Amino acid sequence: MSFEALPDGWRVWNEEPSGRAILVYRPDVFGGDDLPAACLPTIYLTNGARNARPGAGQYATDEWHVVLFLEPEIEAVSETRESREAGAAAAVDVAERFAAGDVDYRGAYQVPREAYFERLDEFVGGD
Repeated sequence: MSFEALPDGWRVWNEEPSGRAILVYRPDVFGGDDLPAACLPTIYLTNGARNARPGAGQYATDEWHVVLFLEPEIEAVSETRESREAGAAAAVDVAERFAAGDVDYRGAYQVPREAYFERLDEFVGGD
């Protein structure tokens, strides 16, 4: 499956022959002080192991993982599917939910970042 059905603002950053894919949201506006590059919303689709140990991700599993990161250590959504095709469809669904404002990105943070949230609100869930 390809990602032609991505909602506005989402882009395919990388799609590997092995099936892994990286989707990013509005890379055109992230990189300044108010929307730092490290906060670029990113969806990973991978069948790599999700273990925390170093190198675990290089080992393929039978499951496909869809994870929306708000920062390198901040996961807002994490889902598992049985096939790459189902994982790709789930990645598009997560992208749609995020763009529509249906992902609680504030709830993913332990320490609120109100100025960042207010700026991100300008791009997410608009009419």
